[in-house]
Amino acid sequence: MVCGQMESLVREGRVVELRRRLCSRMTFGTAGLRAEMGAGFACINDLTVIQSTQGMYKYLAKYVPDLKTRGLVVGFDTRAQTSSGCTKLLWNFCGIVFLFAFQPYAVMKYGAAAGVMITASHNRKEDNGYKVYWHNGAQISSPHDKEILRCIEESSEPWPESWNEDLVESSLLRRDPLEDVSRWYMEELNTICFHRELNAMSPLKFVHSSFHGVGHNYVQRAFQQFGFPPPIPVPEQKDPDPDFSTVRCPNPEEGESVLELSLRLAEREEARIVVATDPDADRLAVAEQNDNCGWKVFTGNELAALLGWWMLFNWKEAHPDPADTERVYMLATTVSSKILKAFARIEGFHFEETLPGFKWIGNRIHELKKTGKEVIFSFEESIGFLCGNMVLDKDGVSTAAVVAEMAAYLHTKNLSLKQQLINIYEIYGYHISRTCYVICNDPPTIHKIFSRLRNFGGPGVYPESCGDYCITHIRDVTTGYDSSQPDKKCVLPLSRNSQMVTFTFQNGIVATLRTSGTEPKIKCYTEFCAAPGERDISSLEEDLRKVTAALVEEFLEPDKNNLLRRSV
Repeated sequence: MVCGQMESLVREGRVVELRRRLCSRMTFGTAGLRAEMGAGFACINDLTVIQSTQGMYKYLAKYVPDLKTRGLVVGFDTRAQTSSGCTKLLWNFCGIVFLFAFQPYAVMKYGAAAGVMITASHNRKEDNGYKVYWHNGAQISSPHDKEILRCIEESSEPWPESWNEDLVESSLLRRDPLEDVSRWYMEELNTICFHRELNAMSPLKFVHSSFHGVGHNYVQRAFQQFGFPPPIPVPEQKDPDPDFSTVRCPNPEEGESVLELSLRLAEREEARIVVATDPDADRLAVAEQNDNCGWKVFTGNELAALLGWWMLFNWKEAHPDPADTERVYMLATTVSSKILKAFARIEGFHFEETLPGFKWIGNRIHELKKTGKEVIFSFEESIGFLCGNMVLDKDGVSTAAVVAEMAAYLHTKNLSLKQQLINIYEIYGYHISRTCYVICNDPPTIHKIFSRLRNFGGPGVYPESCGDYCITHIRDVTTGYDSSQPDKKCVLPLSRNSQMVTFTFQNGIVATLRTSGTEPKIKCYTEFCAAPGERDISSLEEDLRKVTAALVEEFLEPDKNNLLRRSV
């Protein structure tokens, strides 16, 4: 198939497409290597998997002396069924344990040298990916990613045994610890389960969709570990299916349009809460039925407000001494809501921001744990959550059970999730956010858009306003510029491989434009952080709508640049 693709492109004279596929190589984004499955060095195929694995092995052999005994954890999700050679080829290099899910958890439990997950998560069915975890259980970040890429480039010629898939069957190093790891994981869920007896008595019913991915069995077991009956599965979506045949895209973040089967089933079963995990079960969407008013699908930022409150509430119940709060942390990516920052300001714990991508959060948790700190909640706005710190990556399985327990507890107080969200905003201030994106499949156009922003008012002069709104500060982590700092330098690390510019407006709105690390998108995040007690929400939402629209129209110029608009 791969050879046929190239022959066809040559025959048709598609020079631009040939150049795109052959003259560039995949790079590590916010979630590893990710690209369409097909021919070329810029795509996922058997050759690029071999090259990537050879490069990673070369790097590990240099820095991990006991690599052969520690081994490597290899996993895959639904997509690997369409490219099974990818996982088999990974066996041929070093001591390996094999796994279907729970990748970062297994790396930590076995003390493995590293881990590889063949997944493109919530991307379209044509894509696949190669996510790498370091031995601490977090996704790799700098300098490991750059050094592995360098080793990949030095290992482009497949080694003699690289194509030999039979080595998988004969290897004495092979084992499948899935059942052991699953059992350990479920037992450790006890650390974030606070009301098992109450859960067992709850009248609430829950529906779960695994979006044709790997989450079904594990969410069923997680609910039972928390004392609940298993959630009602969406039958059409519970089994792995690499074609994702019932959804236009396997991303539960897209909201009600992709949750249609889940919501209709919940209505028939009189279930009040729907939880949906993406294909590799690390993200979680949640919807709640309103009384006679349809469904409320929570954004990632809204869910984070609820989960952050819940984890803090239960932590304080177990630690009544206020002095204990000094060692408590919550983390969020910089494009996510500042609601946890508002919590920290009032409650006295620590809050930190990281660059986008859970790899930054995971590695920061690892560093904080080494100093005796306790991270009780972390999130990214794209429905990625981590309750506690038993793994160092976002985890949709455990979060689904935590959401169920929170809903069950609130039900005993005659509160819905939506009502509790309003209570949180009343105490800590309303945080109104909007997220939208444009699709751009042309990297030069993306570069042109951000170059224009950096030279908007002349060489090196950023915009001073957008629409009718004055900009007071600008932070550009791609170049390292931050106008709010005395030395004009970013506090966050540089991120030269992606584009990200943040604008702070005079009216308090914070907006960020950034390229996605996993898809051909430019995302726009805007948020209005109101002070506690401020309740004129309609005017806040109107200002936010106007700023968001102006950012997209004036700074991205969708019509001129042939961009496709989308909202979340």
